[in-house]
Amino acid sequence: MLTLATTTPGEPEIFASLQGEGPSLGRPVAFVRLSRCNLACTWCDTAYTWRFEGDNRPHRDGRAFERSANQLVLDEAEVAARIMALGQDRLVITGGEPLLQGAALARMVALLAGMSVEIETNGTVAPHPALDSLVAQYNVSPKLAHSGNPAELALVPERLAAWAADPRAWFKFVVAEPEQVGEVLALAEQHGIPPGRIYLMPEGTDSVTLRERERWLAPLALTHGMRMSDRLHIHLYGDTRGT
Repeated sequence: MLTLATTTPGEPEIFASLQGEGPSLGRPVAFVRLSRCNLACTWCDTAYTWRFEGDNRPHRDGRAFERSANQLVLDEAEVAARIMALGQDRLVITGGEPLLQGAALARMVALLAGMSVEIETNGTVAPHPALDSLVAQYNVSPKLAHSGNPAELALVPERLAAWAADPRAWFKFVVAEPEQVGEVLALAEQHGIPPGRIYLMPEGTDSVTLRERERWLAPLALTHGMRMSDRLHIHLYGDTRGT
């Protein structure tokens, strides 16, 4: 069984859209968003996947979500059938932290015919062996200090080194201030992450904020030989579920 996020109560967050971030930006894909996360970013824009009533982990808006309205459990075969019905040739598995459900994901992905798979992950959890062989691309987003997560939880050295050694892994760092790029540079040097596989992405949930931050982020990416990712879905649809 898989634990999914919802778009509305009782409706799983499984949809087709354009990938909004990272290496596949602009590509038509199917999405499935899973629930639960082992980290708690203060600026997280999908807090409805983890910050349920009774969870006191900090978040900037302080909102707690009702679990029953925002979380749904479905059989892997049903999830696969819903994904296949979208008619796409690529699937993005996101969250929350999808790799917390690695074994169930492996069973679901094995049922998909003719689809390549990319997984969004915070980089702290090792892929389940049965799942790993089925994945074409990992979008690894290690969390910097401004996320509010303790470094010992968010930046696991052996995991960062393993991702750096995996050519399928691309790194996406969320940045809100120019000086945070220094943290990215330090992590890249410490763990052997090639700059050419790093995306710098502005933190923000509206077009104005993203554009303002991209003005200073673009020259920093150019200077350090890194790529920059926009958040296309925010410009197209706003900060909404199922997009």
